[in-house]
Amino acid sequence: MRIAQIAPLLESVPPRLYGGTERIVSYLTEALVERGHKVTLFASGDSTTSGDLTSFREQALRLDPAPHKSILAAHLSMLHSIRQRVDDFDVLHFHIDLLPFPIFETVAHKTVTTLHGRQDKQDLAQVYRRWPGFPLVSISDNQRKPMPWANWLDTIHHGLPPALCVPPSRPTCDYLAFLGRLSREKRPDRAIEIARRIGMPLKIAAKVGAGDRRYFHETIEPMLEGADVEFIGEIDDSQKSEFLGNAAALLFPIDWPEPFGLVMIEAMACGTPVVAWREGSVPEVIDDGISGRVVGGMDEAVAAVAEVRGYDRGRIRACFERRFDASRMAARYEALYLRLTEEQPILRKA
Repeated sequence: MRIAQIAPLLESVPPRLYGGTERIVSYLTEALVERGHKVTLFASGDSTTSGDLTSFREQALRLDPAPHKSILAAHLSMLHSIRQRVDDFDVLHFHIDLLPFPIFETVAHKTVTTLHGRQDKQDLAQVYRRWPGFPLVSISDNQRKPMPWANWLDTIHHGLPPALCVPPSRPTCDYLAFLGRLSREKRPDRAIEIARRIGMPLKIAAKVGAGDRRYFHETIEPMLEGADVEFIGEIDDSQKSEFLGNAAALLFPIDWPEPFGLVMIEAMACGTPVVAWREGSVPEVIDDGISGRVVGGMDEAVAAVAEVRGYDRGRIRACFERRFDASRMAARYEALYLRLTEEQPILRKA
């Protein structure tokens, strides 16, 4: 099949450091190419792929040092150019939420849109009601709850290449880990409290985005005093096996309707158990009692850390391989693409 993968321009594909959506677009693109499809990746020019890369911007927006950038303008320029090439593809797979809808309305049947963010924001529902012809994919069943009536075709969980994150041969298991964004909804303050109540060191590898700097400086930075908490900053994929694999557990103490939570399966790939709050997708991703514990409060979390330290890390890795291998994700999308092309209307020439 001729497949277009349309990625956000905020990060390269895959990202150099932090980035979830662009990372999944990369894993999916590579797996589809491996399955024999002709894939064109529309992304920033600093992206890498074994497919055909088409770029409309030399550098991804977030790490571009230019002082003034327009996220909207960059994406609109890309979408305009893709619209001119719509006949070159059997399927156009969008990963940029609702931006394509007005431009691709007449060819919505050739598209699929994976929604990577939360769907409970004001005004979103009226957009999906206005353009109901666009097939949608959720990344967790929980993500659908604000709009169960939308044009959902499937829920497809994320996947990782099995060799990307691997368990160390002899994990030290002498610290707890927090990986992701230092934002209010990710609750790094809870992670710090858990580690201190247990008496274990905590290592934080996280991005501080522009919108999170005030929270970081006012709430988190004062909590970093002391040798028991180490703030590492952002890390790349090559560092994750060591960072996650040597942790006794990953703490995922979120306070928002997490659409998926890629870091949970990265930890599982490393054989590391996860202790996560019962929010959003968490109960779908964690096999409670096998790959981690799903908890409802601080006391439960503290008790869970002591419990998961005794889990079989080989069994956790096996759980990842069974459920979250990137090839499994690609096979699900491939089946969806075939379904779309088979259901496309036949346009007869006059």
